[in-house]
Amino acid sequence: MSAGRLLSVLLLLQSRGRMSARAIAEELGVSVRTAYRDVERLQGAGVPVCAEPGRGGGYRLLDGYRTRLTGMTQGEARALLFAGLPDAAADLGLAAEVSAARLKLLAALPAGAREEAARTATVFHVDAPGWYREPEQTPYLSLFADATLTRRVVEARYRRWRAPQEVSRRLRPYGLVLKSGVWYVVAATEDGTGTATATATPATYRVAQVLDATLSDERFDRPGDFELGAYWASYLADFAARRYTGTATIRLSPRGRRRLPDNVAPEVVRAVDATATAVGADGWVEAVVPTESAAHACGELLRLGTDVEVLAPAALRRAMADTVGALARAYGVTDGG
Repeated sequence: MSAGRLLSVLLLLQSRGRMSARAIAEELGVSVRTAYRDVERLQGAGVPVCAEPGRGGGYRLLDGYRTRLTGMTQGEARALLFAGLPDAAADLGLAAEVSAARLKLLAALPAGAREEAARTATVFHVDAPGWYREPEQTPYLSLFADATLTRRVVEARYRRWRAPQEVSRRLRPYGLVLKSGVWYVVAATEDGTGTATATATPATYRVAQVLDATLSDERFDRPGDFELGAYWASYLADFAARRYTGTATIRLSPRGRRRLPDNVAPEVVRAVDATATAVGADGWVEAVVPTESAAHACGELLRLGTDVEVLAPAALRRAMADTVGALARAYGVTDGG
């Protein structure tokens, strides 16, 4: 028998009112028989649980009875931040703690506020992952969450995009970030002598790219002046600066401009809005947009089809023409028709 589960049954009845044994079992992930036994144990302990038979019946607490046994455990307090993000909590291995913390919070509220909180929960839902992408597999996410909270070093093997692709790292995790459904760990990296390179800016690692990880017993101190939010804002700004190394001049139709947000990065959309000038009475505009490599820009702009024309640089214009020509040949289309 779990004392924590009995408390959960008590708090469920206090926050929800009348509940059937089946509803209690489904809420706690136990069998209906176990739910019956738990209610009987509560009654045996002197808790005034009343049974109401018949259709629409169930168990409820005697009118006016309330318990103040709502103290949170350390794990539940940690999980409270993710109360509105159940998927993120599950990824971190905190689903049970979030459920318990939420239940205790609801039980501590007066009836009116509890009902309002319940209504609010039914009309808001957070879905973090982006469109057109399966959620990433992150088997070591809970390990990094533990390491971050307990400040322990992680021995990790990591796959990166440049050679050598597989590298080993001793990481001191400072924090975790969920960005568009993708988890990142921000960590200081130790040098070959085992000393953290704390004077350098911490690095960002995509958790799904961790091939193997082991939590060590070695502890570390996170710098007192490190702020995760400020670091992440700086990282994003630096990433954008490194990402866009060139510019292109394009002509864009009215339809192409409407389709722009669904096909290119927000930085490109903002650049069009800032630099667009009319080039005729047909609604076409000319604009200067940031670009990565010619190959990447070609792939993005081709999504707009005939609604875009690259004017410069010549290398990108040539890449667009070469790609379109190759497509035409693949489909058996020649200049002669």
